[in-house]
Amino acid sequence: MSHRSTPPTGVTTGSDSAADAAISHAGYSQQFKRTLKSFESFAVAFSFISITTGLFSTYGTVLSSGGPAGIWTWPIVGAGTLMVALVYGMLASRIPLSGYSYQWASRLASPVLGWWFGWVSFAFLAIVAVAVDYGLAQAALFPLFGWTYTPLSGALVTLVVLLVQMVLIIWSTPITTKINNLAVSAEVIAMIGLTLLIAGFAIFGGHAEWSNLTSTGVASGDGYFGWLGPFMLSALLGAFTLVGWESAANLAEETINPKRVVPRAMVRAILVSVIIGMVFLIVVTAALGTDVAGISASSAPVAQVIENVVGAGMARAFLVVVSVAIFACGLVIMVSCSRLVHAMARDGRLPCSTALSRVPRATGGPTWATVVAAGASILIVLAFSGNADALSQLLGAGTLMPAILYAGTVALYLGTRHKYRPQPDDFRLGRWEKPVVAGAVVWLLIELSIFIIPSDFRTAQLYALGSLVLGAIVFAFVWATRRDRLTAEVGTEVDEL
Repeated sequence: MSHRSTPPTGVTTGSDSAADAAISHAGYSQQFKRTLKSFESFAVAFSFISITTGLFSTYGTVLSSGGPAGIWTWPIVGAGTLMVALVYGMLASRIPLSGYSYQWASRLASPVLGWWFGWVSFAFLAIVAVAVDYGLAQAALFPLFGWTYTPLSGALVTLVVLLVQMVLIIWSTPITTKINNLAVSAEVIAMIGLTLLIAGFAIFGGHAEWSNLTSTGVASGDGYFGWLGPFMLSALLGAFTLVGWESAANLAEETINPKRVVPRAMVRAILVSVIIGMVFLIVVTAALGTDVAGISASSAPVAQVIENVVGAGMARAFLVVVSVAIFACGLVIMVSCSRLVHAMARDGRLPCSTALSRVPRATGGPTWATVVAAGASILIVLAFSGNADALSQLLGAGTLMPAILYAGTVALYLGTRHKYRPQPDDFRLGRWEKPVVAGAVVWLLIELSIFIIPSDFRTAQLYALGSLVLGAIVFAFVWATRRDRLTAEVGTEVDEL
């Protein structure tokens, strides 16, 4: 059914026999070292979420669309996302393989459906990598170095960042992991420290304006359902930020004891992000002071608030940490995308599968799969290079795509739940399963409505539609040239784990 390859010299499968058995039963050989422990798995999920990335990139959009009060969509999105993650946790524990939704759909439903899950995941990862690296350029690097932002300069910096990330991933997984661990630790410490610092300066320095927490600022109240419409658009803040936690599941084959570690890593990453992010948002919003309109017009409003409250020197120091955190976020996204491409290729379900599935060294990434992941993002950058509103449009597309993927995966769980045969070491919710799944469904319906009904997200919708059209072309080629691989039955053993 799938491509079997000889494991590279020096591969150690770790001590988790259940996870190794899942790989063997799936028809694969171990190609990566199991080096990710609990913290590393959490760090992967937390780094993809990267609250600094999301808050620095989307806070300006919230100020203009829903006003400062739009921050209160954050806990709503957090609660909905947590329920979706718990559903993912049950699937990740059941089938601990790289490729996450692609593998789950292939083995629980059909390989053809799995292929489409894989394609949507690829389209999501490709564009969200661009959105994150654009955010790095516009919201962090340009303010840090005092550069004047233009669409062309932003695109050029983003291209350089993508190429550096690609080289690091191909070169060394351990080094990539160390960079990510350092970035996560620095991000948590910096976010907590900066929150306390801004709060102290704002309160005792007279900058705090607590009425901002309920202010609509420059946002218009003429949207659908009055101000409720603009408020709903502010959900972009959490919906863009609180995604990617499932990357921990995509690295299951590199994780020690993934059946237990991965679900907990995803949940913990979301909880930590929601709590720290909410406190930071409250403090920063109060620290807007009375010049809400002026800061709303800034291309980097969070950086502007920090500079206004604690001074240019402290703002510059924090932007260094922010830049590292956002860079690590983009790095993890590309790692996740490369692993997805590798997973689909080793099943022979992509053109040039032999090259795309090759992992030259156990301590490095899959070379050509990483090149494809980076190449797709580079093409997207070129398409947006002359767009002055590129970041906000990329944010919309990077939010709609995961919402579609999450909805499809939860539907997959509901449709295949009857096949589930519990194992002692599975991650389960017990009596909470039904209300959690119901809550996840309700939230996803709300989220999809927010990002499909308003005209504000037409670019995002066009990207989603365009990616499906392109996917149909690729699928037709694969069907014509690799139909036997595309329709081959996958192993049933993994289904019973």
